[in-house]
Amino acid sequence: MPTDSQVISRTTDIDAPAERVWALVSDLPRMGDYSPEASGGRWVGGGGPSVGAVFRGRNARGLRRWSTRCTVVRCVPGEEFAFEVSAVGMVAAEWSYDLESTGYGCRVTETWTDRRGALLTQLGKVVTGVSDRSAFTAQSIEQTLARVKDRAERKE
Repeated sequence: MPTDSQVISRTTDIDAPAERVWALVSDLPRMGDYSPEASGGRWVGGGGPSVGAVFRGRNARGLRRWSTRCTVVRCVPGEEFAFEVSAVGMVAAEWSYDLESTGYGCRVTETWTDRRGALLTQLGKVVTGVSDRSAFTAQSIEQTLARVKDRAERKE
């Protein structure tokens, strides 16, 4: 079970309906527009977001590229979208987006739960080039939420 230092969460308020924001965070091909590391994804076998659905996540950092296998573990349109990330056959993390409607839009919380053991922690440093995953992830979540907020609040 992860300790508190292995869970990183950030929250932001967005002046847009929760359904619109949920559609953005569950749109895998577009995730690269928001995340500084995730460059997109594709559903394995087609389909879309639903509990048990699997997708291949693509990631990039500089010249480094890697992919992960992800399984949706919670999925309620307009409320939550969460998935487990596996690398080399081992669960590495869980990412989640929890949305709460407010009087003016919604509040979104993005959470990363580190599930890596010692082997994946060391392998991750080599593959991604990130030595302090917790600090990097905190900044990454803040950037992702800011970009999602910007996109969701555009009147298009």
